[in-house]
Amino acid sequence: MSETSDQSTSDGTAIETGTDTTAPAIVEPDALADLRDAAFSFADFAQGITESLLRPWIAYQIAIAIGVFALAHLVTVFLKPRMHSWMRSREGWPTWRMRILVMLHRRLRLLVYVVLIWITVLVMREITWPSRSYLLGIIANLAAAWFFVAFVTRFIHNSLLRGIIRYGAWIWVTLSIVNLTDETQNLLQNVAFELGTMRLSLWTVIQAVIILAVLFAGARFISTVSSSTIRKNEDISPSMQVLAIKFLQVLLYGSAFFIGMRTVGLDLTGLAVLSGAIGVGLGFGLQKVVSNLVSGIIILLDKSIKPGDVISLGETFGWINALGARYVSVVTRDGKEYLIPNEDLITGQVVNWSHSSDFVRLDIFFGAAYDDDPHKVRALAIEAAQTVNRVLGAPRAPVCHVVGFGDSSVDYILRFWIMDPTGGLTNVRGAVFLALWDTFKENGISIPFPQREVRMLGEEA
Repeated sequence: MSETSDQSTSDGTAIETGTDTTAPAIVEPDALADLRDAAFSFADFAQGITESLLRPWIAYQIAIAIGVFALAHLVTVFLKPRMHSWMRSREGWPTWRMRILVMLHRRLRLLVYVVLIWITVLVMREITWPSRSYLLGIIANLAAAWFFVAFVTRFIHNSLLRGIIRYGAWIWVTLSIVNLTDETQNLLQNVAFELGTMRLSLWTVIQAVIILAVLFAGARFISTVSSSTIRKNEDISPSMQVLAIKFLQVLLYGSAFFIGMRTVGLDLTGLAVLSGAIGVGLGFGLQKVVSNLVSGIIILLDKSIKPGDVISLGETFGWINALGARYVSVVTRDGKEYLIPNEDLITGQVVNWSHSSDFVRLDIFFGAAYDDDPHKVRALAIEAAQTVNRVLGAPRAPVCHVVGFGDSSVDYILRFWIMDPTGGLTNVRGAVFLALWDTFKENGISIPFPQREVRMLGEEA
């Protein structure tokens, strides 16, 4: 109901005014309307499929597809054990060829089904109308595409990445074959939320995941190949090899991330706020992490330690197994692996036994009786040290010197060189001591030891 009245303007013309009591029309947002339209499109498509399934020839084609699957199962039961026995008899074949056979053996049922269903489709197209094999053609295309995707993705070693790519490819191939890509894309684009001025839809997220997965896989492949090439280059020092590999990995993965974000159309200027938050977090809680990271870069640049060096840090003695961004891996002779923070190697005192060269001098002390000729003792000690395999000869031959006259012995020092500190120090010292013992026994050299006489009070002398 509405009420109207006539009013006159100053020039005498009449205008009609009124009050409309009916409810105003509700205008829905565009995104919600698009989402509703996409949902209706899917509903119409599902209704069309349901109606088509009630047609006789559609039901016949479904029955034929089920029958072909049952036949493929029976053929697989017959062929699979025979194929397995044949594979076991293939000795000397390359690994890649056997791996392909194993993948085919695991998917033999699907392979047989693809072959049989395509034979069925081709035969029906020759003996009947093409429309009566239309659904079988779709099923054959789906089966072939699923088999191809499952076979190709088996070459991806990462199980998580393999699963994402496999199921994503299956969904995309299925939608493409049934001609639902446009409707699906519209539906995913309408499922979105806004962050300030940026609109993020589900379709954008899926695109970002796929593109980033592909780019990260490519970056990982390039990094692996390049790292192998760098490690084989003997002209580059081990520390510079590690630095070059780390820099290359950061460059490749960083580039992959930013290229992927720009490809899907995301505005990266919003990361400025995130970088500011990260800076505050670094200032409050990540000082040690940043300190170890910077210390690791300094270690790589000044080449103070490198993989393979033998170092001593406190009570830890071993050789460097790997240099990381946060820590250095040191393996000891007893098989323990110590992860030492890079900051400790910068601020603490580190003994690098093989910094400038692999030659290491070791000293051992011993004593001989005053009755033994010191010249003979020195010559025998040098001769004994030279019998140990790891002790070097000229020009770094062992030397022996008299260092003092003790209470009960003449004190000597025996110095010798080795060039494989990674083989251990205690064991070579022990081998030299045993050689001295054997040599002194053979030549009548006595090693004195303190002797004490104890008398009990009240006893006669």
